[in-house]
Amino acid sequence: MHQLVLASQSPRRKELLEKAGFEFHTLTVEVSEILEKNLTLEASIMSLARKKSQAALDSPNLLNFKNFLLLTADTVVALESDVLGKPGDGAQAVEFLSRLSGKTHRVITAVCLVAEGSDNFATDFCSTTVHFRKLSSLEIQDYVASGEPMDKAGAYAIQGGARKFVTSIEGPLDNVIGLPVSLIEKLMRENGWTVRRKELV
Repeated sequence: MHQLVLASQSPRRKELLEKAGFEFHTLTVEVSEILEKNLTLEASIMSLARKKSQAALDSPNLLNFKNFLLLTADTVVALESDVLGKPGDGAQAVEFLSRLSGKTHRVITAVCLVAEGSDNFATDFCSTTVHFRKLSSLEIQDYVASGEPMDKAGAYAIQGGARKFVTSIEGPLDNVIGLPVSLIEKLMRENGWTVRRKELV
């Protein structure tokens, strides 16, 4: 039985793991989130999730955990060939939402799992297609003014005020929020890793 450690301070990722019944600890890790240009988008995101794992493995704070299973993740919004990360300011948030208005985009989350003492970085990604209706400039301005978009890839939270912008999705909703739990469970099964989980009522 491993001790699950989430190397992320994202409240959305913590909430998704809690809802799925996982018992886990959290760790802060700082890594440049610039994607590599010479890889496919999916490969680049998986590479970044693995870099986060390596940074966490190099952290002295990980010494507090015994027999750990480390989980890292990275989420991006892809509009055609462009990647929309977290907006730098309100003006960029308005720009991102204006570009997403009336269009279809993909949300891709890469996850990486590695157990203590192993060099097996189990890495994969999940993709969800999201359809936005046409947004008015007032809707965009009001949403940006709420502050919600500022730490979100693509400048929106589908579980928050932006749910009214979405007409439909194809793929897992939790992936859009930031952590595809079914993919994590699949990687755990494939590698024979078990962690503590609560009985969900």
